[in-house]
Parts: sequence; structure tokens; C-alpha cells
Amino acid sequence: FNTIGVSDGISMGTYGMRYSLPSRDIIADSMETVVQAMNYDGLVTVVGCDKNMPGALMAMIRLDRPSVLVYGGTIASGCFKDKKLDIVSAFEAWGEKVAGTMNEEDYKSVIQNACPGAGACGGMYTANTMASAIEALGMAMPYNSSNPALGTEKKQDCISSGSALRYLMENDLKPSDIITRKSFENAVRLLTLLGGSTNAVLHFLAIAKAAEIQFTLDDFQKISDSTPFLADLKPSGKFLMEDLHRVGGTPAVMKFMLDNGMLHGECLTVTGKTIAENLAELPGLHEGQEVIKPLNDPIKETGHLRILYGNLAKEGAVAKITGKEGLHFTGPAKVFDDEFKANAGIGAGKVNKGDVVVIRYEGPKGGPGMPEMLKPTAAIMGAGLGKDVALITDGRFSGGTHGFVVGHVCPEAQEGGMIGLLKDGDIITIDAEKNSISVALSEDEIKARRGNWIQPPLKVRKGSLYKYAKTVSSASQGCVTDEI
Repeated sequence: FNTIGVSDGISMGTYGMRYSLPSRDIIADSMETVVQAMNYDGLVTVVGCDKNMPGALMAMIRLDRPSVLVYGGTIASGCFKDKKLDIVSAFEAWGEKVAGTMNEEDYKSVIQNACPGAGACGGMYTANTMASAIEALGMAMPYNSSNPALGTEKKQDCISSGSALRYLMENDLKPSDIITRKSFENAVRLLTLLGGSTNAVLHFLAIAKAAEIQFTLDDFQKISDSTPFLADLKPSGKFLMEDLHRVGGTPAVMKFMLDNGMLHGECLTVTGKTIAENLAELPGLHEGQEVIKPLNDPIKETGHLRILYGNLAKEGAVAKITGKEGLHFTGPAKVFDDEFKANAGIGAGKVNKGDVVVIRYEGPKGGPGMPEMLKPTAAIMGAGLGKDVALITDGRFSGGTHGFVVGHVCPEAQEGGMIGLLKDGDIITIDAEKNSISVALSEDEIKARRGNWIQPPLKVRKGSLYKYAKTVSSASQGCVTDEI
């Protein structure tokens, strides 16, 4: 049977992006509904884009029947003027066009060549992040995440997944036998080493709730503090998932991690074997490869994911700091009450070097749907301001976003969070070493502003987004909709 799927690439920068994150829970609910109603004995989920994977996995966990996840695979790279292209190239080209550094003809050529065929977005964006992490979790076959969408490897992947499901059914091995606290640590440690998307934080918080495993924002920080960032993959690096595939794929990275004491090798997988048993039969990273840096020369000695707290985010915020953009940023706020106003402001040249762009009322309730802010961040990068401007939001970021960015600010503006009280010119400080985010305002000033704040009505009054806004938890709790 089929379920729905939202393409973030199509909906990005439009009102439709508000439906992307809610689709995760709709997918989970619909799979749960059909499998329970039809009393199926097992489940193979074939998934592709960002929300398919966590949605499918949440359903598999709720159902707790023999299950295997199959990732559709990553897209090949495009090319224009001898430069590798991917989906983010198209968004950043728009920023270059707006900034006047790219002409219309070249812009159209980038658009036409960025996505040459089938497959999920090619960098270490959300789809490849989740696929890799789910493989490390044990719920997908080896190489499932790094095999390209087109080719014999993916066909064999599908065949072996069918054989695995039969084994799981014959031996009554269920997700609850595979998904444990230790397997969660494996998944999060791998995505940290690979420089994965901030969306994985949201999704794994939700997956943990489905599995009834205690896993919080602070667990992400603990793992990030003890895991180096080694993968030179886009969006912050130069390689794509197809390049990782060529040098050994996800299992080779996991073998490297196991050999260096970074994985729990005893965790069970859908093969019926443990992580260590699977990897013992597989080759390691190719000699001389450049995609994964050595431990003695990391891109960053600790992980790129930072969980920030402070008077701007008392319940937490998630930053993606690779180190290339620096570790500290202080500047005046430039406040926009939604993404579209921010896009217009950036396009009109209203954002200057040193500014902290604030995009608010884009949280799970305020958006509603917590849309991704790829278009404004891509515009900032395209305008050449990537190292000189920070951006904070109660919305999300695409896995393709890079730069000095902080998302998932909690409480969100719609719920009376401090981000909703900010004004242009307020001095904001982000410190990725102290894991803090704050605004330089006295308690008296904050109290006065809070007294004048009036909660705006929800932007929708009916339909699925209204139901979502009324039931969704905060970003710090994974934006789940079944814990009212």
C-alpha cells in the first residue's frame, strides 16, 4: 500500500512547506492504521525524502512487527561549467542572482542541471542523514543508505531486504528487539561524525518517544561533545553521498568507528546479526580517500550539533556549527515575523554584515508546521554574507543549510517565547563553546515587553494544519502529535 510524501525541494520557500513536518506524523498514523486494520504480519517500508523515513520508522516501532526499512537512494550530482551541482546549488544560485553576481542565463542553467535524475538530495542533508542513522540503528540493511538510487546495488538492496524480512518473521525479531538505548547512541554518533542535519534531532526525539526510550536534547549534546566531525560532505564540505559510496559507503564509516571504540558493536540488526558481525565481513574505507578525515586531523574535534540554552531559549535551541563560520557571534537583531518577510528583506538589501536575522512565528504552532528556512539562508550565502550574518528562528532548517544558524528555538514565539519579544537592534550573543544564546536585556525590560505581548491567533482555523497546531508538542519534545 502507499502513503503520502511531501517533496521539500518543491515546497521549499512556499506556503506548502508548512505541510512538510506534519506529513511525518500523517505517514506514521496512516501506516499504523493500514497495518493494524489489515492485520499484516510484517512490514517493508520503501522511503525516499526527509519525512518518509522517521514517519515510517515511528510506525514500525508502534506496530512492533518484523520490519525492514529500504531507502530509495541518493541522487547523482549535476554539473555546470565543470562544477558539481546539487539541489542546494539551485537555491544558492537564486541568492547570487538577487545579489547581482549571477546572470539570468547561468541561473537557469544551474536550475536545469542541478538534479539530473531519481534519488534523494545528494549531500549530507536530512534524507541521507536519516538513512545513515537508521542503518546504524540496525533497522536497514548494510549499504542501504549509501547505495545510489540508480544502479544494480540498490536493486540487490531491495532483494536482500526481502530475504531479511523473511528471516525476521521466522524468528519473530521485532523493532523492540533491535532498537535500544545503545542502538540510539550508535545512530546519533554516526550522524554526528557525518555532520548530519539538525532535523535529525527533531526526528530522533520523536522516534525515542515512539520506542519509549528516554532520549533528550542533552543526550545529543553529550554525544556531540565526545564525537569528532570528520566527513567533508555538503552542505559545509565539498563531497556528496555518491562520493562516500565510492570510498566504501556507510558500512566502511561504521567499521572505522567500531575500530576506534565509537560504536556499540553488540547491537542487533535486521540481518539477524550484530553490528560487529555485519561489519566483520565488509571492507573498510578505501586507502587514500579524502571524504572522511583521519582522527588526528578532524574538521572539528567535537560534533557540529550544539544544544543552546539561555534567556532566548530556556527550553533549548539547536545550532549547526561546523567551526568554519566561527564559534561566537554577537550582533544587532533584524527581526522578521515570517519567512516571506525575511526573504523580501534580504532581497531588498535590508540585512547587513554583523546582523542577527530573526525569523519568528514559524514554530510548530506558529508556522504552523515549523517550516524550513532554506530560502533565506541560501539567499544569505548567495549574497556573500554567510560568514558575516547569523540567523535564528523558531522554525527549522533544511539539511542543506549552512552558515551560523540556530533553529528550534523554544519556547516558540506563538507560545510567548522570548524570541517573540525581540525588537530590531537588540544585541544577541550566540556562543557555541558555552552552548548559550542570549539577548542583552534587563529582567525589567523583558517583564515590560512580556506584559505588552498579545498572543496572535493561529494562522489557520481548519484542516490538517489546524489539527497539527492544536496537538503538536514543542520542538524540544520532537514535535509529536500523540502526547496530548
